[in-house]
Amino acid sequence: MADRGADPSLRYHNKVVIVTGGTKGIGEAIVRAFVKNGASVVFCSKEETASDLENELSECGPGSALYVSCDVTIEDDIKRLIEVAVKTFGQIDCLVNNAGWHPPEQIIDDTSAQEFQNLLSLNLIGYFLTAKYALPHLRKTQGNIINVSSLVGIIGQKHAIPYVATKGAVTAMTKAMAIDESQYSVRVNSISPGNIWTPLWKELSSHAANPDVMILGGKDAQLLGRMGTAEECAKAVLYLAAEATFCTGIDLLLTGGAELNYGNKNQQKTQNSIYN
Repeated sequence: MADRGADPSLRYHNKVVIVTGGTKGIGEAIVRAFVKNGASVVFCSKEETASDLENELSECGPGSALYVSCDVTIEDDIKRLIEVAVKTFGQIDCLVNNAGWHPPEQIIDDTSAQEFQNLLSLNLIGYFLTAKYALPHLRKTQGNIINVSSLVGIIGQKHAIPYVATKGAVTAMTKAMAIDESQYSVRVNSISPGNIWTPLWKELSSHAANPDVMILGGKDAQLLGRMGTAEECAKAVLYLAAEATFCTGIDLLLTGGAELNYGNKNQQKTQNSIYN
């Protein structure tokens, strides 16, 4: 990997980062933050190409971006993603597991085992496998893993049993992995966003009977009276990677205080809220 010269303003200078689900929403913001801070970023999604975003990021610099098409539910795709990163840049310093999906409302009576298994493959097992194949390289650099979880993995969510289960498992897996990898000085942490305004939030709200009411409910769920931004999530991820060198096994809540204080929990009166 070519040395671009020392610059103290670059917080992840000459590091190599892999970001899954990096073409939109929180993932795209994470990719942009790392490139802006001097990293070489390999980012992926299921799309066949993301050349426009790849070229834009590399031209803006000072880091660089390389897109790899990868379906994180396919183990061979994950292996290839890791191989491309190492072959191109020679090392891996950080893995950000972000690829995932929040389905529309799922009632347990109407949700099949296969639907649950499909979501587990994407939201949980994809994280596990990407970490598995990245870890031999992260151990060499004493790097770190950051898993994108969700507040609802802690507090639950109405009509979202499969999704909540996957995110609760991500948070638990993060802590277990932090224990095992500490012997190699590899840190493993997670972030748990609450209501973050993303393309996924916009898509889900569009299916509501009254999207405006649903969005207002999403804003009102926070003590700060607004949803978070993808850029705020990216700043937290960059902090965990670059500065939080004595943090491992933590779950950083990005929630605007949504989990605090008593509130009306009467399901006959409250508007369901979509997290992450």
